[in-house]
Amino acid sequence: MVHLSVAIGALLGALGLLRSVFMGIRMRCETWNVSRARAVVIIAAAAGLITRMLIAANMPGPADVRIFHGFAKAIVRYGPIRIYEQPLPGLPVYNHPPLAGWMLLGLNELSELGIPFGTLIRSPASIADFFCAIVVFEIVRRRGPLGAAVACGVGVAASPVLIATSGYHGNTDAVAITFALAAAHLLVDRRAPLAAGVAAALSISVKFIPVVVIPALFLVALRAGRPALVRFSAGFAALIALVWGPVLLTVPQNLKENVLEYAGGGYRLWGLVRFADLFGLPESFITYIEGDGHFLFVLACAAAGVWLARLRPAQLPVVVAVTMSLLLLLSTASALQYLTWAAAGLFVVGFWEGAAYSCLLGLTAVLGYQGRSAVHWSETVLLLAELGWLVLAAGLVSGVRKILAARPEPPTGPPAGPAPVAASCAGQRAGCAVN
Repeated sequence: MVHLSVAIGALLGALGLLRSVFMGIRMRCETWNVSRARAVVIIAAAAGLITRMLIAANMPGPADVRIFHGFAKAIVRYGPIRIYEQPLPGLPVYNHPPLAGWMLLGLNELSELGIPFGTLIRSPASIADFFCAIVVFEIVRRRGPLGAAVACGVGVAASPVLIATSGYHGNTDAVAITFALAAAHLLVDRRAPLAAGVAAALSISVKFIPVVVIPALFLVALRAGRPALVRFSAGFAALIALVWGPVLLTVPQNLKENVLEYAGGGYRLWGLVRFADLFGLPESFITYIEGDGHFLFVLACAAAGVWLARLRPAQLPVVVAVTMSLLLLLSTASALQYLTWAAAGLFVVGFWEGAAYSCLLGLTAVLGYQGRSAVHWSETVLLLAELGWLVLAAGLVSGVRKILAARPEPPTGPPAGPAPVAASCAGQRAGCAVN
């Protein structure tokens, strides 16, 4: 077991190195144009993808890799629709949205060509991180200095927590987060409401967690004018009908029980349930917030996103990042892959918020995966997770302050060209949501 003082020393050393890298990037970027800066982020994202895929190809991964393989075999037998009504002996409940089933079916077909399934199942999250780094760069450069945008994009590519959860663990969390951020970026920065609606629907079709940002996306589309709302709604509805429609018509009750009402595992390792257990709160209270009570936290996250989006609609990408991070803060479920929910989003808030979270929770993830099980954490990992929860809370406070400090500027309807909604932050960075 790694001693806590050694772990903290390594963490402080990593933060010191990041400080030097960040300052170097900002100084060099002063003379760069956007194309060159984007190229640097793409190169870093490609290096991050290669790193993740090397891990995926050479390490067995946690139990989820084998569970997903079992799901894929079951989907081959029963199909991606009927899978929800099958008991699946030896496997946990199949709690993934409909698009995940088609993904698993495709990955199983590829595995028949000789590519190990363990490598394939971790490729969607790893590829998503590649695109997420670029999306974060595009979001931040419209709201802050170009150097900060490069640093944040590179930060996503090199994030220890994302490398661990995507390259080693896999799952679909990173894919969902990337689509959610892309939806917000397309809606307010690119003025492409149709594509934004499709991206929003895709985000909840691979993992249901981004449902908390859907109300904020619709609110901003509404405020952008009727044409934007119609296009956004059309893209969203078309994809939902295509992906969710067959399942809703065939096995609606099973889908509701397995996916829509899924509350996570009963482990008390993270956040509210960890602190409640630590401080000896009544068992009935802990059981309630782990069960039906967790929906109250989901509603609180959605309400917070709507409130922030109403006040600062042009800052929607930052609002989405903060809302997904808040969902992790209030989550009553515990799993290392859930740390993905805030990793990229905090880089949207700011470099230091993202770096502090990624380093501390990255160390948590690495040590957690080294244990006997990804859901049995050592005392060191539990303590690091508690500190990480506090860092996440501080990052959220910073994010809300930056959103509210931005100049109110409601988005307008989609123009003929792809001009961004928010004006460039050059010359007015004091009012930017990200610095």
